[in-house]
Amino acid sequence: MSSTANRVIKNTGYLYAKMGITMFISLYTTRLILNSLGASDFGIFNIVGGAIAMLGFLNAAMASATQRFMSYCEGEGNKEKQKRIFNISFILHFCLAFIVGLALLISGYFFFNGILNIPGERIFAAKVVYGSLIVSTMFTVMSVPYNAVMNAHENMKYFAIVGILESLLKLTVAFVCAYTSFDKLIVYGILMTCIPLIILTIMRIYCHKHYTECIISPRMYWNRQLMKEMTTFAGWNFLGSLSSIVSQYGLSVVLNHFWGTLLNTAQGIANQISGQLMTFSNAMLTALGPVITKSRGSGNNVLMLQASLLGCKYAYIILSFFAIPFILETPYLLKLWLKDVPEWSIVFCQLQLLRSIIEQLTVTIGAAIAAQGNIKGISLYKSILGFQPIILTAIFFYYSFPPYVMYIIWIICGGIIGGCVSLYYTRKLCDLSLRQYAKVILLPCLMLSTVMLFFGFIPQLIFSESFYRLMGTCLLTTVSMVIFSWKIILGQTEKKIITSIFQKNKRKVCFWIK
Repeated sequence: MSSTANRVIKNTGYLYAKMGITMFISLYTTRLILNSLGASDFGIFNIVGGAIAMLGFLNAAMASATQRFMSYCEGEGNKEKQKRIFNISFILHFCLAFIVGLALLISGYFFFNGILNIPGERIFAAKVVYGSLIVSTMFTVMSVPYNAVMNAHENMKYFAIVGILESLLKLTVAFVCAYTSFDKLIVYGILMTCIPLIILTIMRIYCHKHYTECIISPRMYWNRQLMKEMTTFAGWNFLGSLSSIVSQYGLSVVLNHFWGTLLNTAQGIANQISGQLMTFSNAMLTALGPVITKSRGSGNNVLMLQASLLGCKYAYIILSFFAIPFILETPYLLKLWLKDVPEWSIVFCQLQLLRSIIEQLTVTIGAAIAAQGNIKGISLYKSILGFQPIILTAIFFYYSFPPYVMYIIWIICGGIIGGCVSLYYTRKLCDLSLRQYAKVILLPCLMLSTVMLFFGFIPQLIFSESFYRLMGTCLLTTVSMVIFSWKIILGQTEKKIITSIFQKNKRKVCFWIK
């Protein structure tokens, strides 16, 4: 377990290094774009091109199918089968890119004829953005097989480099928009389309040069049975992922229909904040995912479940470390970041972060289910749950409930009920002990949040809104989290690994000082 842990920690370190650079760039880019486009045009981009913000999620969700088979074979040590998997995946995603592009093209007709609430003078710009979105989506889908290959090889160093490059390209686009004399929304939409093409080109060149399984020869490596198996798995996986994507974009459409583009701006800011803070836990999960699947491929089910539970625990701790003080200080932090804070942005950010924290309790449980291969049941139930928030939110908005009710419904359907469904299927298919889950994950994590909130509220009661109160809140939540995690949450093996890493780095520092 120690060698596995060290490998995960090393890969997580690469991803954190990338994140430390890209987070600042991304937040500054959002501010620059918001100031350049204005609140109304930024809201239009968020609703019309809102799917662009979710392409990373779509990409990861679709890649998980290919990555599952790649990592499983990596655990088996079957290189020939990996070549077959890559070629079948390449064909599937090329066809899927065409289907997705056609579906978006047809959907655009309905979006711009009665569904979207967009000012008449901005319709043309919105259509250009939507057309750019279609092209961008197709490039993103076609990059999935290459993402899966690098995940299977746990090449997080490359991901870090490409992630930094992608952020720099987005920053360049933001500067162009700030100084262009053309329609800024149109320029932004078109230039954002070029980024997935550049990334796809780089990934393709790198993978074909460094990995032997990346050989495009469908006739030589065709396998009908493997094609059927992968298509079935990818189909059920895509159904579950599609429902989540439709739910998020559908809620944006419902919010736009009842409240207009300014509320979409508030939603876009909430998504941006949540997405940036989630990168801290996602970095660790990206490094841990291949370990879970490889463990199943090598027949080590004990390590698979152990890694899954540890993933939930650490994801919850990492996100809580950043999200809880942010929830407490949201008004002040948004003023520092945006100066002029759009209406409802504060409440939306707080509820979105709460939803993300709850979802961490079962975030890697699904990876264990995917690793064993039978995902039909959970995908079916998750897809049904995914559509419920759209229907319920539309009903509540129709009866004049406030906008934040959308997030409350989302938390109940996706976070609580969806988490229970994941636990049920993990118990059924992977022999997870619910008592063990409650003892190791649920109760300690909920107690951690309670302790952090208790100490985080102390500066709120003593000081007025200021930088000193922000520092006090961060300090008390951090100290309480570290002490509680070390005393209650972490096991003896985890403490030994952390102590070993600390001692090793301490010796290196002392060596360089001398």
